[in-house]
Amino acid sequence: QVSLQESGGGLVQTGDSLRLSCVASGRTGTNYAMGWFRRAPGKNRVLVAVISWNGASTWYADSLEGRFTISRDNNKAYLQMNNLKPEDTAVYTCALSPRLMANTEGAFGSWGQGTQVTVSS
Repeated sequence: QVSLQESGGGLVQTGDSLRLSCVASGRTGTNYAMGWFRRAPGKNRVLVAVISWNGASTWYADSLEGRFTISRDNNKAYLQMNNLKPEDTAVYTCALSPRLMANTEGAFGSWGQGTQVTVSS
């Protein structure tokens, strides 16, 4: 079983930055992609960023406008979020894919509990 634990969420103001962290443990396998999803109030969960098994490739949702950066250090993944906007308010969830790289929700099979990010205007 895979366990994913997120941290780093909170309440910030428009324009602030936050860094989310995720630690993967358990039966993760050796080579896996990691990603971040978010679910805004009243909306579906969407994929926002993915990093490949070796950190060499990344993918971002177009809507982020270059404000977010995903990185990883072995079994830890990070999401640096800059110039936050109220529309970034959501529960952010870390996920793991057994594939080397992925950019669709269906490629992910393990999920964390999520961390709340609230951006006030």
